[in-house]
Amino acid sequence: MQFGELHKRAKPLRVGAWIDAQGAPRAAPLRLEDLGDGYKILFCFQHGCPGCHARGFPTLRRLRRLLTGRAVGYAAIQTAFEDASTNSIDKLRINQLYYDLEIPFGHDVPAADETYPTFMQDYRSAGTPWFTVIDPRGTVVFADFRLDADRFVAALDADDADLQQRDG
Repeated sequence: MQFGELHKRAKPLRVGAWIDAQGAPRAAPLRLEDLGDGYKILFCFQHGCPGCHARGFPTLRRLRRLLTGRAVGYAAIQTAFEDASTNSIDKLRINQLYYDLEIPFGHDVPAADETYPTFMQDYRSAGTPWFTVIDPRGTVVFADFRLDADRFVAALDADDADLQQRDG
């Protein structure tokens, strides 16, 4: 089985429960369009996942810091595919505050007729931590357990420089 729907159109999110950047429950589920017109970085985690806390959240924080002022939208999604008592909806706000991330957090569980949470089903993610990057055209351009923040920013900077040369 291939993981990470690379080079395909991003699918609409089916994650049902969300809190906003300030921790309040969202009246409506988050849509990709709510994250703006630029790149979108979706970070999947589980509260009980050691790798999420050791690597995933620190990478997400670094990306936010390195890309401040750029047109990048972020969301964190707890894909609760195991240990429902540890990876419960109340952990969204706990992680949002602990990592000082003013971004939407979602809680994703399997739909009634599915084995895995909706994001895992739709985006073919393989577990947590998992990063999915969607470009401004709506194409999934990255999907994997690890994202090197510095290399990612360098690649974006190279793309920006290439576009400026073409336009200049």
